[in-house]
Formats: sequence, structure tokens, C-alpha cells
Amino acid sequence: MNITKLTTTFRHIFEALPEQAFFAPGRINLIGEHTDYNGGHVFPCAITYGTYAVAKKRDDNLVRLYSVNFPNKEVIEFDLTQLEYDKQHHWANYPKGMIRYIKEAGYDIPQGFECVIEGNIPNGAGLSSSASIELLTGVLLDGLFKLGIARLDMIKLGKRVENEFIGVNSGIMDQFAIGMGKKDAGILLDCQTLNFQYAPIKLEGYKILIMNTNKRRELADSKYNERREECEQALSQ
Repeated sequence: MNITKLTTTFRHIFEALPEQAFFAPGRINLIGEHTDYNGGHVFPCAITYGTYAVAKKRDDNLVRLYSVNFPNKEVIEFDLTQLEYDKQHHWANYPKGMIRYIKEAGYDIPQGFECVIEGNIPNGAGLSSSASIELLTGVLLDGLFKLGIARLDMIKLGKRVENEFIGVNSGIMDQFAIGMGKKDAGILLDCQTLNFQYAPIKLEGYKILIMNTNKRRELADSKYNERREECEQALSQ
């Protein structure tokens, strides 16, 4: 991803230069599909594909967001005092949810900001583009406003956005893998206790293939929550 290109886009959209640049990766899961929300073990790792942003603080309470991936949506704008879910705001509900819950957690976000975002994770491809933008927003707010958010707290807030703000009752694996990812390592994570350890992944000439089936993975519009409820019923027996 070319930060210079994002900076140029920012200057074109907002007629100013950004102050800082940010990145959050996507993730793959090598072992343990659907065991995260059942409290089991998973083995994910972060990948080099992810979500990038450049941003600048404003002097008022407005947040203005633009995504290169959704140019037809133009700039999405909302006030820091109006952080309710809005279907019309489409992808921007993910950063909006993070802003809301970070504020509710007691962190001071004294002013708005402008931001241009671009991701090279295919939307709906199962590589956690939503969790990536959640954690991207977390590190962006942390960086712009010097909030000092502990990474595990940021991970939990991202999961809360997914569960409560977006309405997908998913587990913590995606946010955890993105927030705690480490170069050349997978994460053996106990989703019940959040105990984890890194395991080296040295491919040495081998490659992990990620196949795009062109079948979009839209959890909010799928039977995901229904399957989750069925699993919880089975676990309670």
C-alpha cells in the first residue's frame, strides 16, 4: 500500500495534509474454525494484507471519514455526540462503534478528526476486514490523542463493537490475532481464558495459499448468530 497515494487522496478530499499514518493487519486461522466462540483453542496469525489510514485532528467535534474502497459513498460525517448505529453509514459504523466504546470506557477524545482509509483485504473474503478496521480505529485514536489504551483492552472493545454495535455475536479470535499478531509467528490462543503463546512459523520455501472463492462472507446478514445460539445451547447440556 502506498502511503504517499493515501496522502495525496487526503489532500484532495480534505484540502490539508494528514498528521499521522496507521496500519492494522488482517488475519488467517490455521487451526480451530468456529471454536473461538465456543471457548476453545485456535491458532491464527496476522497477515501482511490489512487496512491503512492517514488522519488529522480537527478543531471541532466532527468526524469525517473517506474510504478509497467505497468511493461511491463519498465522505461520511458524524458528530462525536452522535455515535448511534446508522445503516446509511455502511462501513463507517465500525470506526464509529470503536469511537463510541472507547469514549464510554473513559478515554478523552476532545475533538474530531478527518481520515482516509484504504484496505487491500477483499471485502467479505473471510480475512477479518471488519476486525482490521476496528483495531485500525483503535490505534488511530490512541495515536492521535495519546490515550494509552492497553492492547488487550482495545481488542476487547473491538469485539464489543462487533457483538453489540454491529450485531454479530462472534468470538474474540479475529481482534486478538490482529491486535497481538507478530511477524513469523502464529498464536495459540485459549479463547476461554485468553491465555496465549506464540509459535514460530518458518515456512522455508513453502507458502500458505489463501483462495478467493468469490463467495462473500457477510456475517451480519448470514445465519452466523443462529449457529452461535445453537452452539451455546449444545454447550449448556
